[in-house]
Amino acid sequence: MTVTEVLLTPLLAAGPGRPLITHYDDAAGTRVELSRATIANWAAKTANWLRDEHDVEPGDPVAVLLPAHWQTAGILLGTWWCGAAVTDDPTGAKVAFVPPGGDAPGADLVATVSLHPMGMGCGAPVDYVDEVRVFGDEFMPWSPVPGSTPALGKSTVDEVVAEARQRAETLGITASSRVLSTVEWTHPDGLLNGFLAVLAGGGSLVQVSNPNPDQLPTRRATEQTTIDLAG
Repeated sequence: MTVTEVLLTPLLAAGPGRPLITHYDDAAGTRVELSRATIANWAAKTANWLRDEHDVEPGDPVAVLLPAHWQTAGILLGTWWCGAAVTDDPTGAKVAFVPPGGDAPGADLVATVSLHPMGMGCGAPVDYVDEVRVFGDEFMPWSPVPGSTPALGKSTVDEVVAEARQRAETLGITASSRVLSTVEWTHPDGLLNGFLAVLAGGGSLVQVSNPNPDQLPTRRATEQTTIDLAG
């Protein structure tokens, strides 16, 4: 099974309508909340696009060169769902996801991700948001992905899941946790602490990008968060 199947499936079974990620961008003044089911739909579209359109197979490297964002969450989960290995090195990657204006020398394909709060495209030659819209909201792997398949850098599916669960336990993240985080999703620690540990613990993530320290107390009170993760 993939990282996505192991960590996301129990969350969907426990409550697909519950919030998975609430994303604030303090510089832009935006707030977007997405449920577990909505993120799963974006992940499925991403997995279908990677596999069916670009022949990404289990173990293939896919570079995710993006900040912490709800679109990044869908891309990460979609990448893992089709069995690919997430990396921050674009050299030799089947696909590289970059923000507007970004580049990924050495990747076979560079897809630009708008990071628009409402999910609008950006008009790039390969516009991730516009391209994945036509793909299905469900993903069915053609065959099971072995736990020994690379998933994050050189770490395997089994190793990533085990590490995420250990970090969730260490951080005290449970199904009742509402986690306020300013952690950037660097590879691998930022992804493990700031994203995968929250999934593994069954919690809900309030991610603040470009944080304004003066606004954080308001975020805690409004969102009723229970755990802080500082970047």
